[in-house]
Amino acid sequence: MSAFERIRQDMAASSFAKLDRPTVLPTTLLADLNRLYDDPTGIVDALEVIALCVRHREPALLYLQHEQAIWPVTLFPVEGLYHSPREIGQVSIETLASMQLVNVEPPGLRPPGHSMHERVGHGGQYHLLVPFLWTVALYGPRAKLLSEIGGTAAYRATNSPASIGVAAPGALGSAAERLRRESAALRDVAKWPGMSIERASRLLNALYLASLLMVTRAHPAARTEGWLGSGLLGLLKSRR
Repeated sequence: MSAFERIRQDMAASSFAKLDRPTVLPTTLLADLNRLYDDPTGIVDALEVIALCVRHREPALLYLQHEQAIWPVTLFPVEGLYHSPREIGQVSIETLASMQLVNVEPPGLRPPGHSMHERVGHGGQYHLLVPFLWTVALYGPRAKLLSEIGGTAAYRATNSPASIGVAAPGALGSAAERLRRESAALRDVAKWPGMSIERASRLLNALYLASLLMVTRAHPAARTEGWLGSGLLGLLKSRR
């Protein structure tokens, strides 16, 4: 972390930082980020921030703390790419659960083919975005549904993970295929073989970020996350 802070100070004083670099993120994205930063817990969820960038289709530089190092990742949602000296496939999935967001900044780089060629990074450090989104959703620090898809809803997969080159191992794969055939609420998916609330939430987050999820609010199967508990409570009261 100390080395990271020193590098940021050096970059701020360099001529590179003055090359037409925006000083703030786009207004709409910044407003949603501020809402996350206002969370009383003081913890900004990395996956929520990633989801915001994808939904707004805005590039951003994320500083992620992974183990004892800072991992800079620049997202390019429009181009379906991310830039990083470290590709997600090189990261141990067992360690992703402890990953934390340190900061979000406007991107210093541009995607391949951009007219500002001096701002385009090394070609070997641009990678496909979907595997990054998929892996962080399945194995990262967030164990519950993204706020964008939570609440009263039924979910259905529009295609299989294999169609976009990612894998859902074990029960996750079976659940993803079943969601192609039927719509289901979170609680229902959590009851399927080998699943749980956490595993179902992670799968739905991954499908959503990979653009493989259809969310329906008015479907007969739609239920809130707390439906099961409230339903049992009502049943018990009716028997008294």
